[in-house]
Amino acid sequence: MNKHIILVASVLLMFSCKEEKSNNDILLKSGPWKASLTLQDDKELPFLFEVFDDQTLKIFNAEEVIDVDEVRIENDSVFIKFPVFEGYIAAKFEDSLTISGSFIKESLDRIVPFKAVFGVKDRFDITSKPSANIEGNWEAVFSKDAPEDRYIAKGIFKQNGNVVTGTFRTTTGDYRFLEGVLNNNLLELSAFDGAHAFLFTAEVTDSIMNGHFYSGNHWKEPFTAIRNDEFELPSEDSLTFIKKGYDKFEFSFPDAKGNQVSLEDDRFKDKVTMVQIMGTWCPNCMDETKYYVDYYKKNKDKDIEFVALAFEYAKTSEKAFKSIERLRSKLKVEYPILLAQYGTSNKEKAQEKLPMLNHVLSYPTTIFIDKKGKVRKIHTGFNGPATGQKYIDFKNEFEGFVNQLLKE
Repeated sequence: MNKHIILVASVLLMFSCKEEKSNNDILLKSGPWKASLTLQDDKELPFLFEVFDDQTLKIFNAEEVIDVDEVRIENDSVFIKFPVFEGYIAAKFEDSLTISGSFIKESLDRIVPFKAVFGVKDRFDITSKPSANIEGNWEAVFSKDAPEDRYIAKGIFKQNGNVVTGTFRTTTGDYRFLEGVLNNNLLELSAFDGAHAFLFTAEVTDSIMNGHFYSGNHWKEPFTAIRNDEFELPSEDSLTFIKKGYDKFEFSFPDAKGNQVSLEDDRFKDKVTMVQIMGTWCPNCMDETKYYVDYYKKNKDKDIEFVALAFEYAKTSEKAFKSIERLRSKLKVEYPILLAQYGTSNKEKAQEKLPMLNHVLSYPTTIFIDKKGKVRKIHTGFNGPATGQKYIDFKNEFEGFVNQLLKE
């Protein structure tokens, strides 16, 4: 049996004894907590959260604040489930000021060691003055010497003394809200949102970075970057397209009630339609969905429709639909979310379900279809709020293009 499956089963067994809550149950102490996840190379990925009297939490990543209201305490155990995403923390109280356990993603058989300590307010320790100022734009390459894994990115950073915030944009999205410090020439940045655990470490000068990117305890890759204020990634509208031999985009996938839904249905007739390729496990998809939900709510009286195609790594369709319903409920999604695939989020498998596309390069991807059913644009990836001006530009471009299609 796979050792990761055995490990997941062991952790779940350890926390599976459900006992009635008693007066002896310990509560999470209200106030600031510092958590850490243990990654490869014994690296620690820190993040901060605050506990309130009602045992709800707020997790902080730079400007991002994540509200967590699913916290369960049973005797000496605490379970923290994050909004929208499948991942959760199962931990035990070592004492009233310390909890330790694991961050668990069951469908992927992944477990990351977790620990949190009350009363610590600094994400990273500040130990020395920074030897450089990295504020600005950076041209980055990840896994440069591994052709199958190689990709380019754009670093966007702000610096205030030792404190650094920003993100890396790639052709498929961004690494969301990164926050950290620059001590002497050592840069450390982290983000934790309940789905992904990111840590970047690098040695830097004013013009060069060399370091590593860690995702959970299952992935590590090198990256290099040079300062380049003129650098831009390829247009997100040029990466995915309809292959020759196909004259339209089409699909037929089930909704939660088992109904097959396709673009031939009446609700999409003579409508501008946005088809969102996404997954409930994907933070960039969540950011995009929040924006689409808001836009749809304000414009659903127009000739416009949205439909999402979910590619889920949940092992059964039942679990996949449960994740879809959770996302729908949390984000108040009013448009259909269909189950396109479960058991894997593999992009090659996804492309088999949508053979008219040259590839499925990114979750999310949005297909813009005009009132006559013709694909007018395909936008790969999503630049969320962490990208600042790029996010503002995306919203302006999106709304301008959709308005153009509505007038036709």
